[in-house]
Amino acid sequence: MDVPHIIASFTKPSASFSGNVLKLVTGAAMAQALGILVSPIITRIFAPEAYGVAALFASITAIMGVIVCLRYELAIMLPKTHEEGANVLAVSLCSVLLITIFSALIVIWGSDLILHLINAPELKNYLWLIPVAVFFSGVSAALNYWNSRTKHFGRLSVIQIISSITTQATKLTAGFAGFVSGGVLILTSMLGSMVTAGALAGQIWHDDKKLFISNVQWQGIADGFSRFRKFPLIDTWGGLLNTISWQLPALMLSSFFSLSVVGFYALGLTVIQRPLGILSGALSQVFYQRACDEKNIKGDNAELVENLMDKLMLIGIVPTTILAMVGTELFTVVFGGRWAESGRYTQILAPWILFWFISSPLSALFFVYERQGAALSVHLVIFLTRVISLYIGGIYQNIYLALGLFSVTGIAAYAFVAAWNIRLSRANGRRILLNFFKHSLYSLPILLCLFLVKYTFHFGPFIILSSALSIVTFYLIAFRNKYISFFFAFTK
Repeated sequence: MDVPHIIASFTKPSASFSGNVLKLVTGAAMAQALGILVSPIITRIFAPEAYGVAALFASITAIMGVIVCLRYELAIMLPKTHEEGANVLAVSLCSVLLITIFSALIVIWGSDLILHLINAPELKNYLWLIPVAVFFSGVSAALNYWNSRTKHFGRLSVIQIISSITTQATKLTAGFAGFVSGGVLILTSMLGSMVTAGALAGQIWHDDKKLFISNVQWQGIADGFSRFRKFPLIDTWGGLLNTISWQLPALMLSSFFSLSVVGFYALGLTVIQRPLGILSGALSQVFYQRACDEKNIKGDNAELVENLMDKLMLIGIVPTTILAMVGTELFTVVFGGRWAESGRYTQILAPWILFWFISSPLSALFFVYERQGAALSVHLVIFLTRVISLYIGGIYQNIYLALGLFSVTGIAAYAFVAAWNIRLSRANGRRILLNFFKHSLYSLPILLCLFLVKYTFHFGPFIILSSALSIVTFYLIAFRNKYISFFFAFTK
């Protein structure tokens, strides 16, 4: 079969749940894999300061991006008819225009205050791009949900891959041409959003133009604003709090330390969190659907939760253990010597990422059991612990203290989230805890080997990293049957 036919087959709507999940994971994984492949080149071209500027810009636009549609994008899939759904899409796009104008006014009148709060005068020349980035982020989000409503998941995956290729190719071209500022990283990232928004808009307009022209009316838009008003009034706060919690470290580290520190943190978090995040996000979608069914049929989710957590521990403990031991060597070899500090940050954050990975998919149970208030409370606790941790490290001017407290409080918070959801599902907490100790014991030989190689024999970074890769390969082979059975169980 030739390439056009393969793409056509991949992008057509599907009624298969597992097929849709596979398409989503494939697109996201390939797009992220491309970024990972070129990152060793990018980090040798762009300095940590440039990464810091781009990370701060991304943090600001990510926070604005949560409210850019006023959360009406979440309602696009709710109406029974496409005609009503089209009007809700129009509501979302109208909200995008309003928030874009609002963000432009903030930039015009509050730019000096923003720069003072985050202690980043280097960002001054790029603040005017915030409304542009917010606009394309909102359009992409709204069209993404319409695309999901019409079940064109393969289309979205193809667009993600094209967007990633465009972004990385432009970034490399600019870098080799000598343009290595943070602004280049910002502009190339925005280019990816523009490609996504433009491609989705073109495809959706081609397929559904008659539907929009015939049914989108001002009265329908007004009805949509009114009918789904709980989304901006209630759901906005939970989503905003969660996003601010994730973006908070970059903003506070910039305020207390320097752009280099922000750059080191941004790269470290990207390397350790994104690969696990792709898997966690896909599993969350599947788990949410399964948990709803199990609750309706059995009344609880005990078996499902116990099985999921066992496999998440199997997947997560070994890579995070290795990163906690050899993060510095990994970053030195892969990204260059000037990024060794980023590897040290990764070593500190690895245990927190493990607990986040294990507990994150379980958070869907708050919605399965209609405990949205509990979910908001959890987001608030996580936000406050992060503020306090980073503030203590900041006032003592000790980045390792800041990240150490951040990691420790994160472990406690996500362990609490996991325990709460285990109780909601009526799963056996003792059995889950024993499984955690079991998988931790499996990682002890890994720790011992890496400790001997690194601290007893004092081998160099290449030998240490080679030893870690050998251990990972052995582990994958030894437990391949469990991995295979796990993925088949969650995508069938």
